[in-house]
Amino acid sequence: MRGLLLLAIAAFAVVVLWPLLRGWRLRLPSPSRERRDELVKDPVCQTYVVLSRAVRREQAGTATYFCSTECADRYGRGEGRE
Repeated sequence: MRGLLLLAIAAFAVVVLWPLLRGWRLRLPSPSRERRDELVKDPVCQTYVVLSRAVRREQAGTATYFCSTECADRYGRGEGRE
């Protein structure tokens, strides 16, 4: 009798909780849809910076990323170019 009661409680929990858990799981962002931030290397000071926080400068259609505006200005003046 006790086993039947436990089975009924477990079945009820599955019926009630399964849609809630499934809906919660579907609301989580999937890794494939999420844009992952990458590291880019500053050509002047050779440090790595997160792309979303990098200073971007374009020259002749090519984007170059820097850790700060100071490094971008130095690169623009020709300093630190490899």
